[in-house]
Amino acid sequence: MPENTMTRRVARTAAAALTAASLVALAGTATTAQADGKDAHTGAKGTHAGKHAIHVLYLKFVKNKQDHTDSRLYVVRDGSVVKSYRAGSGKGPYATKECRPSQGWLPSGDYSVKGYEKKHNGDIKGYAVALSDAKCDDGKTWRRELFIHSEMTRDGGRGGPESQRWDGVKDYNSNGCIKLRPDHIKDMYGWFEKNGWPRTLKVVG
Repeated sequence: MPENTMTRRVARTAAAALTAASLVALAGTATTAQADGKDAHTGAKGTHAGKHAIHVLYLKFVKNKQDHTDSRLYVVRDGSVVKSYRAGSGKGPYATKECRPSQGWLPSGDYSVKGYEKKHNGDIKGYAVALSDAKCDDGKTWRRELFIHSEMTRDGGRGGPESQRWDGVKDYNSNGCIKLRPDHIKDMYGWFEKNGWPRTLKVVG
């Protein structure tokens, strides 16, 4: 075989081996990055930009069948509870019957948060979290006009009418909304203002 032909073949073989070794090294780097929970492109944990962590933030309401006025509302971030509040939903003998409009508690399931207000001025006043409508477990009855709220004036104070003042445990009763004490819903809003606003609610129990 002519010397120049042999030289070219050796050069091509060496180049191919170098390319294969490079690909193996790159694959190893990507695998390590993904195993570490990092982005393979930037090495930034959970992000492509490499600057901001991605947080999963939502609300969770856990119904208590033994006492509907002693249920729990949680703020959950990245799988961990960061805030916990006593909460109530429903009232009277049908409090735990989700298909009883204006009496039963919220149907279990996933909800969208439609908005947050500090000065809501409807039948509900003051701090209010508006929720999407929900179909109850009979598959046909809809529950509408659902909120997370308290009992206060439009400006967040204590009013004269019973619906605008928090008197105690009995005020955890509701027509189906989730109710919190005034200081608790204000505390929750304060946390949201610093850390972000959940866009979903999970109801279980």
